[in-house]
Amino acid sequence: MSEVRKMDLTIMIVDDEEQMRNLVQTFLLKEGYTVLQATDGIDALTKIKNNIPDLLIVDVMMPFIDGFTFASEVKKIHDIPLIFLTAKGEEWDKVHGLKLGGDDYIVKPFHPGELLARIESVLRRAKVSSLPSSRLILGPLAIDTASHTVKLEDQPLSFTLKEYELLFLLAKNKGKLFSREQLLQSIWGDYYTGSERTVDTHIKTLRLKLKQHGSLIQTVWGKGYKFEV
Repeated sequence: MSEVRKMDLTIMIVDDEEQMRNLVQTFLLKEGYTVLQATDGIDALTKIKNNIPDLLIVDVMMPFIDGFTFASEVKKIHDIPLIFLTAKGEEWDKVHGLKLGGDDYIVKPFHPGELLARIESVLRRAKVSSLPSSRLILGPLAIDTASHTVKLEDQPLSFTLKEYELLFLLAKNKGKLFSREQLLQSIWGDYYTGSERTVDTHIKTLRLKLKQHGSLIQTVWGKGYKFEV
């Protein structure tokens, strides 16, 4: 994880012990992270409303609301990656914390390198899980947007570029009605001089290639076409 990226990442430390907050903050600042502090769960919930961090480091034993209760509350609002930080090492605490949505669990005392490694690991997993999928799956149809390939019931289909673009436009906007004019402009562009019959011809070809699933592309008479599963 590069320095530039770390500077763009904000980590909030939620702990009632000032010494521990400052200690963890020192480690994080040296690594280039932006750091926020909260003295307890209530303070953290208030601050999160105005500034959503990329990661939470949460002590379990805190006044007012403990770390587990805080985790339950924050997960109702935002899906923020969370590492529990506590002096307890019992297996039940670890399992309970993870079930509540915690991404990791580190026991005090800890080595700075271990904490930083776990932070990077959690942030990396969070990034991967937030990436949009390259596959669009609609019923029997699977479109891989990375490779521009289409499978029907797991069998590959062959399309021309315009056929693929037309199918993808309809599929990714499932249920949305497009007029022939809209489809012509979106796929062929403003300077295309052909007629709207071009759309009809391509729709007919798509339905033939989709075989018994050709009805995925529906005609709304007098209006246009839409994709429905």
